[in-house]
Amino acid sequence: MVELLAPVGSKDALIAAVESGANAVYLAGKMFGARAYAANFTQDELVEAIQFAHRRDVLVDVAVNTVVDNSEFEELAEYLRFLYHAGADAIIVQDLGVAKLAREIVPDLPLHASTQMTVHNIEGVRFLKELGFTRVVLSRELSIEDIQYICQNIDIEIEVFIHGALCICYSGQCLMSGMIGGRSGNRGRCAQPCRLPYTLVDGDGNNVLAGGEAGEYLLSPKDLNTIDLLPELIEAGVDSLKIEGRMKRPEYVAVVVDTYRRAVDSYLANKNDFVVDLVEKKELAQIFNRDFTEAYMKKRPGKFMMSDRRPNNRGVLAGRVEKYDAKTKLVTIKLAETLNQNDIVEFWVKVGGRVSATVTTMYVEGKEVTSALPNQKVSFAISSPVRDHDRAFKVFDAQLMERARSFFNQGAPLRRYAIDVKVTVSIGSPLKIEIVDEEGFFGNGETDFVAEKALKRPLTEETIKKQIDRMGTTVFALRKLTCNIIGEVMVPMSEINEARRKAVEELEKARMIKFVRPESVVENNNLIKNILRNKKRNHAIKPQLVVNVDTIEKVRVAIENGADIILFGGDNFQHSALKDSDYHKAYLLAKEYNKKIVFNTPQLLKQWQMKGFISLIESFKENLPDAIAVNNIGTLHMIKNHFNVPLQADYHMNVYNNLAIELLASRGVETVTLSPELNFSQIEQIADLAKCELECLVHGNLSLMVSEYCAMGSFLGNLDKGACSKPCLKESYFLSDRKDEKFPLVTDQYCRMHVLNGKELSMFPHVPRLSAIGIHRLRIEGKYMTPAKLAKITRLYREFIELGEEHPLFKEDKMDAIEKNITRGHYFRGVL
Repeated sequence: MVELLAPVGSKDALIAAVESGANAVYLAGKMFGARAYAANFTQDELVEAIQFAHRRDVLVDVAVNTVVDNSEFEELAEYLRFLYHAGADAIIVQDLGVAKLAREIVPDLPLHASTQMTVHNIEGVRFLKELGFTRVVLSRELSIEDIQYICQNIDIEIEVFIHGALCICYSGQCLMSGMIGGRSGNRGRCAQPCRLPYTLVDGDGNNVLAGGEAGEYLLSPKDLNTIDLLPELIEAGVDSLKIEGRMKRPEYVAVVVDTYRRAVDSYLANKNDFVVDLVEKKELAQIFNRDFTEAYMKKRPGKFMMSDRRPNNRGVLAGRVEKYDAKTKLVTIKLAETLNQNDIVEFWVKVGGRVSATVTTMYVEGKEVTSALPNQKVSFAISSPVRDHDRAFKVFDAQLMERARSFFNQGAPLRRYAIDVKVTVSIGSPLKIEIVDEEGFFGNGETDFVAEKALKRPLTEETIKKQIDRMGTTVFALRKLTCNIIGEVMVPMSEINEARRKAVEELEKARMIKFVRPESVVENNNLIKNILRNKKRNHAIKPQLVVNVDTIEKVRVAIENGADIILFGGDNFQHSALKDSDYHKAYLLAKEYNKKIVFNTPQLLKQWQMKGFISLIESFKENLPDAIAVNNIGTLHMIKNHFNVPLQADYHMNVYNNLAIELLASRGVETVTLSPELNFSQIEQIADLAKCELECLVHGNLSLMVSEYCAMGSFLGNLDKGACSKPCLKESYFLSDRKDEKFPLVTDQYCRMHVLNGKELSMFPHVPRLSAIGIHRLRIEGKYMTPAKLAKITRLYREFIELGEEHPLFKEDKMDAIEKNITRGHYFRGVL
């Protein structure tokens, strides 16, 4: 049976999810969850939430899906032990270090891989299965064909998102929120920069979409809605259907879960006649939507996936303005949807933005009404003028909200388990109650009172039923009562009630046995003690200079100006695929100058791209590089199976702590590029403890986002009409934000769009410090640089490594002369 998994950010949302039909819920405590701004749960509330769900046979997955700093592991260890004892059914994890710790101290607590792990191919799933994960949440960029291939070729639970907000960037690959606002999505505090306005400009700063059909929210996607695709997803073999929305109110949870529950049940009951009711579709839109999309499930939708004119809820079209009376401030609209008293309507005004009104009194043909139907003309008061033909959207449906609230404000359960009850009583014996529920669990209870002969009113079946039927806030409902009353007996009602309570309590205990796990928690955690308390080294070294490039010309430039190591290939910012001959030339050039060369690999590799990539890496065997860099766990798994060569974990793998380094080292990784979200203090602590070589990014325009969506192709290249005209090859483009900061856009060989930081990372003055704390490699990101600029930057870093603070620019205090429009990244501020 496929699982319906619901989001829970509060107690009311939990009740709404369970009562509307979720098989499982996912939620978080006050720590380590990727939705830090949700209400979330205290530890006492978590215990209550888990017990509440388990009594109703609903599983609870707890999100522990942020990256974790070394200093947090002691607290995390206690939290994981708490979750195990509290009865959590699984934890959802992003950080490989968290996974390593969990396997050590709570080995029987199931691990689910968060979508933040960016698992987008079968190799990534295989890697996680080998680590002991029991479920993987796939990236939202996959097609149904991709999903089906993974489901049918590996024995592990697969979870996919089916409804809710989308990230424009691959989850787990976004550094934009942290870089521009200091609030890291990887740490659970995303500031949603994708929902802000941007202008697409050319190299001269001209708005290339001015006067066109595009809005200003160029990174804001519509909401995912797969209600019509449920049959295909279920038949593909998906184990869990996941609804996004831990930040959403409980009414949203109730409506969305209820709608999908009925749709799933309908399909499973009658696959040949599956149809989603139009009313249900409208309710999904009414409760919250930015318009809907199926994302990449069927195709690459381009601009049609984007909510570029409005980044928040747009409601449902209620109608258009027929007239506005300035004297009475009454607007008249011709309805496209039913409108009821207390609904809220928002007008999209051509000039001046939005006008909102709560409908307290409304009129049809001059008569006051409480409800109006489609095609009727209705009038009501609004606070500001609107114009003829302005659109009106119903953004709050009072009746729908009332129905939604009925799922969580009743006090007593809505969904109950049917029970059959047998009552046996005779003079001289206790009254006995036997309960069996619809799943076959038993509970028994009997009175302390010994039944006596009745003097006035003997016990009847009707009297017993009244007492047995009082199930109150329990999750049970009487289906069948069998009474075996021998003789005219008397038993006090209070005694019958107490016997019923005992039987129900025993039944509840029987039902909860399946959630009991062995006492396997490790209290003395040697992992933390051995790795995070014992310093390995703390001495200055002379770092090697690494330059990351994607053209042969830049390979030569980097070598001639002092690079020790060339990192070549992977994603090509020239929008063309590198051939095996390119790697061969880069290899020969490096070896000619006696330099090391590392072959890079793409940040992302979807299933259909695997065949070409495998063919490419097979060619590496002719000129085996000094190492191969990997950017995701799928590539790591695949390369390890093809080569006996040192591996490097690149910065897209979000390595944030020493436990993650330990795990990667056990899988053949010898060099780790640390997360650019770490600050100096964190890097220094990691360097003190790390057993492998460490690399830090020191210069370049870092990639902040990577997306299957391309703004240039979508709005300039006619991507929606078939083949893209590739405007990215004819002009340079940037996203300009509200502060006129410009973020360069580049496309790789797979037509993915990379959003780069407009400010160039520069650590010129801090090379001596990086050397002092023991960083082995300093890396320049040179793909976006011209060869001339790359030559200058490489030469300067070579000099700073050699001379340190003896460099003339240090001594003469002229560092400002070589640094313009730069950033120090997170080296000094870190991230929240």
